[in-house]
Parts: sequence; structure tokens; C-alpha cells
Amino acid sequence: MEQSVEAMSAIPARMNEAWNSGDATAFFADFADDAEFVDFEGTIHKGREQMVAFHQPIFDTVLKGSRLVRGEVPFARLVQPGCGVVHHRVGLLMPGEQEPLPSRYSMQLFATVWQNDRWEVAALQNSRLISLEAAIALDSLATAS
Repeated sequence: MEQSVEAMSAIPARMNEAWNSGDATAFFADFADDAEFVDFEGTIHKGREQMVAFHQPIFDTVLKGSRLVRGEVPFARLVQPGCGVVHHRVGLLMPGEQEPLPSRYSMQLFATVWQNDRWEVAALQNSRLISLEAAIALDSLATAS
């Protein structure tokens, strides 16, 4: 493998495929052993083993049969040799749905490092994409109580 943007940008597609198979081990296979992952709720997971242990039960229950769809990498670049970033946009489709709800789209930021002769994810920030209008509506609900 080489230190190319294309090789680094292929990581999200492999993750999407693993999610769609319900395989947490494969989902985090491109992560460094000591990687950090911040999920869309803001929970911080440290270390690949913890990530797998947390996600496999979810894949087996509440997210069983869910699919990541419409994955795209709108931006990726090498920051310096051995260090890169990938932005990935993706939707979450629950069983029986034909189209993800607008609230189920995420933008992910991958910080990658070249080690062990491959690109590894050192950190991933997963953020839900919501419109300004939706954020204002949520704030209004929160302050109405």
C-alpha cells in the first residue's frame, strides 16, 4: 500500500461495508490500537477493543439490519507525509426505510496516520448533520420546559 490520498479515502467505504454486515471488528479494522472515536452523541471511545466491545451489541440489537448509505468523501488531503484527514458524509438507513431521515446524516472527520505500513485511523469525530432551523427548533423545545 502507498501513502496516497486514494488509499486513505478508501477507509470509509470499508467501514460502511462492515457496518452493513453488522461486524464491529471489521468496522474498526482500520483503526489504530490506541485510536479515539467520538460518536454523534459526544461519547468518547478510547482504543479499538473498547470500540468493538461497545458497538457489536448495538449492531446485534437496536441497529440490527441498519445500513450506511450514500457514503461519499467530499474532501481528503495529506497534511504532511504520514498524516492525513478525510471528510466522509453518510446516511443511516434503518430496516424497512427507503430513504434515511434528514436527522440520520452524519459528517465524519478522520485523522489518519501512516503506521504499520498502512493508513490507520488515529481519531474519528462523527457529527450529525442538522439544519440551523432544526437546531433552533430543538433549542426551543428545550427552553419551553
